[in-house]
Amino acid sequence: MDLATAVVSSAYQFGDAFAFLVLSACGLAVIFGMMGVINLAHGEFIMCGAYMTVFAVGWGLPLPLAILCGSLFAGLVGMVIERLVVRRLYARPLDSILATWGVSLIASQGTLILFGPTMRGVGTPLGSFTVGALSFSYYRLVLMATALAVLLLLYFVFNKTRFGVLARATIQAPHMANALGVDTNRVYAFTFGIGAALAGLTGGIYAPTMTMIPTMGTTFIMEAFVTVVVGGADVFIGTAPAAALLAIVKASLTSWQGQLAGQIGLLLAVIVVIRLLPKGITGFILKDRA
Repeated sequence: MDLATAVVSSAYQFGDAFAFLVLSACGLAVIFGMMGVINLAHGEFIMCGAYMTVFAVGWGLPLPLAILCGSLFAGLVGMVIERLVVRRLYARPLDSILATWGVSLIASQGTLILFGPTMRGVGTPLGSFTVGALSFSYYRLVLMATALAVLLLLYFVFNKTRFGVLARATIQAPHMANALGVDTNRVYAFTFGIGAALAGLTGGIYAPTMTMIPTMGTTFIMEAFVTVVVGGADVFIGTAPAAALLAIVKASLTSWQGQLAGQIGLLLAVIVVIRLLPKGITGFILKDRA
């Protein structure tokens, strides 16, 4: 392998790992990082978006619209779950863990009963290109671009819009926001729905690359949690650098020793970072600013 091919391969693997970590974590970063709800049903929201995307493609919609349908459907399901289950548990984090775990089991087993252990997916679009002797998928480049677009969209929504100001105010000081006339229940519902919709977007956009099974969300949930934990409390400051750091570790070890080594290295990197930076990358950046 010549130098140019090796550089392109390394950059491609880093971008692929970065996109996977960012897209896996963004929805959880809103629900867990911002709202403080430890959502163990995050993988099932991803699965929900993926299944809805496949159904929408089967109904004749083009893939981009099908992915949008999957995202919106997961967001709607998330708002229903927030209203019926999570709303009563904001001050009870341990209970929210148990409740969302229950939702996770119901969703995965219900999907297994209704649709069976597997279902036909959709093919990966756009084809591939070659560099030297190696072949690379164009669709993976779309995933990388989507990850960057999602980060920019989150920043814009929560920092440049009235809803974002109300959401951050409600999450940081709910009693004060309520006293000022903010409908905090509605803000919580929409914020939780945004997190679920982002998870559904992840499922939808990765549906062409995966086998459709009821437990497919477990592929994402470990990477999502470690990225959010390493990033720290502020989704806008911590998620991107955390994903970049972990992507370097994962891509390097995967290309050197295989996928298992990449997963082990990812977990070891999380242990080291949390040992050195208990508040994650957010705490380190904010400390330097102070």
